[in-house]
Order: sequence, then structure tokens, then C-alpha cells
Amino acid sequence: MSIFASQMKGYLCVGGTHDMKHTISMTSLPFKTYSDFLHQFFPEKIQKIGIDAGFSCPNRDGTIGTKGCVFCNNKSFVPDYCQPTQSITTQLTQGINFFRRKYPKMSYLAYFQAYTGTHAPLNVLASRYEEALSVPGVVGLVIATRPDCLSDPVLQLLADFSRQTFVQVEVGVESVHDATLQRIGRGHTFQCAADAIARLAEKQIKVGVHMILGLPGESREDILEQARRIARLPIDTVKLHQLQVIRHTPMEAYYAAHPEQFLSLTPESYAELVLDYITLLPENFAFDRFLNQSPPHLLAREGWGIKNYQFVDILAKCWQRRQS
Repeated sequence: MSIFASQMKGYLCVGGTHDMKHTISMTSLPFKTYSDFLHQFFPEKIQKIGIDAGFSCPNRDGTIGTKGCVFCNNKSFVPDYCQPTQSITTQLTQGINFFRRKYPKMSYLAYFQAYTGTHAPLNVLASRYEEALSVPGVVGLVIATRPDCLSDPVLQLLADFSRQTFVQVEVGVESVHDATLQRIGRGHTFQCAADAIARLAEKQIKVGVHMILGLPGESREDILEQARRIARLPIDTVKLHQLQVIRHTPMEAYYAAHPEQFLSLTPESYAELVLDYITLLPENFAFDRFLNQSPPHLLAREGWGIKNYQFVDILAKCWQRRQS
């Protein structure tokens, strides 16, 4: 296997669409998958391909801060092949060529994954989105961003693109508790996120949210309250991640000093928590994924060493036990 192929295998299937769908088809889990969601818009198989478009983050470039969120190290979730020194076209073409060998009829979504996908002048945003859509096989955009980077002009730009092609905006909410958001250095409130999601929905733009389970200071009940509060928002998809403590982040030092503030979860106890979380959400919400797997050398706290589809198997067994 080439270096590029190994990187793709380890990181690229960010949507988990195929493995998750295969697993769930053999069970009766109580949620829609991201594949189910995409099938409403596309008859063919769809794969997200993560790219780095060279954007920064307002929490790093001095707009609102310079240190970033205390948990964030982009190297922990962005593929090594995503380099802003390579053009968007090159990154997408490499990804498409990798998958096309096995799935010749697959189509692709350009996933603006690194940093903040709406944090740039409008003309720069438009140019980079257009470049992504010009790559043969790319049929839409998924744009990861922060709730405080969705000004009215940016929303209008996204709405203009959404009238021409598939557009989904993935909003990093992380927590519904303002004390937690302040503790982890997000630089925005939950109300800011709720307002941004409502404004996206008003523009008929598809909305995903990114939530972290197990942030410091949050109890199991705090996490379930998170589900109750996002259940009231106009959301299409949810991406859940267990908290990972990543090296070379302020969270690493915080964990060393205050380990008692962090929930101790195993894959099995996390699965039980996720099932409780799911049952509090509307049935029309689709789940993109449930966990993240950062490279072991970047983990300051021991990880689980399992992939998303393997976790879904654990989730299925927990659900079957509950049903029986």
C-alpha cells in the first residue's frame, strides 16, 4: 500500500457512510444514518473527501483570540495528505482516484474540513468553493465552520451556492453549556450557535452539528441535557465525538492537573450514553458518526483504538440487549 493510500484508509472515510450502512442493515438501531440522509438527494454512492483550503480560524488569527480552542490540534483529525500547499483540485483528484478504483460510479462531496470553512473574504470563499465544484465527480459541498463565522453576507453566498448544488454547513457547537464553552476557549455562547443554525435553516441550507461528549466539568446528565437542547433546533445531521485529549494542546495540561473533571468512559459505557442521547432526539435527525480516532502518537490520554464502524457494532449489541 502506498503512503497516500494508507493515509486515505486511516482518515478519509469521514462520513462512515459505507461501513455504517452495512452494519446497520443487519440490526435495527434507532436512528437514521448519514447514508440515509444523502440518499434523499443522490441515488448513487457518495463519499466525503476532506480538504484543506488554506483557511485560518478567528480563534487563532487574532480576530477573537490567538490560542485556539483548548482541545484543538488540526493534525489529530485532518488527513496528512490535506496540505494547503496543494491546490483544492489536486487534493480532491487524489481522493477521487483512490476511491474510483473500487467504486467507479461513486460521486463525491468536497469537505472543507480544516479550520474554519467560512473564515475568509467573500471573493476568496466563492473562488475556493467554485474550484471544488469544478472537479469532475464532485456534486456538492460540506463546509465545517464556527457559529460566529456566519455573517449575513456569508449566509447569502452559501444560499446562492445551495440553489445550484448540494450544500451542507457543519456547525461546531461542541456543548450547549456556556460555562463549558468558556472553559474550553470557544469564544462564543450556545445562543450564538442556536441563532446561526436558525439562520442557516431560514436560508434552506442543510445543517449539521458537531458535538463533543465528555468535555471537562460535564456530567452524564449535562450531556443528556445537550441532546434535549439540540433536539429543538432545525438540524439535519449530527456528528458526535468522544473527547480525546490531544498532545500539544492546552487540554493536555488541563487534564494532567484536573483528571477528576473528565468522565472515564469505555467503548461500552460510551455506547450506552450514546443510546440514551439518541433517544432524546427527533427521528428525522441523521447521524454522521459517533467517534473520532486520532493517531495514537497524538493522544495524551489512552484511546480506544477502534473505528467508527466497529463502534457501531458495539452500539448494536447494546441496543439488542436493551430490546431483549
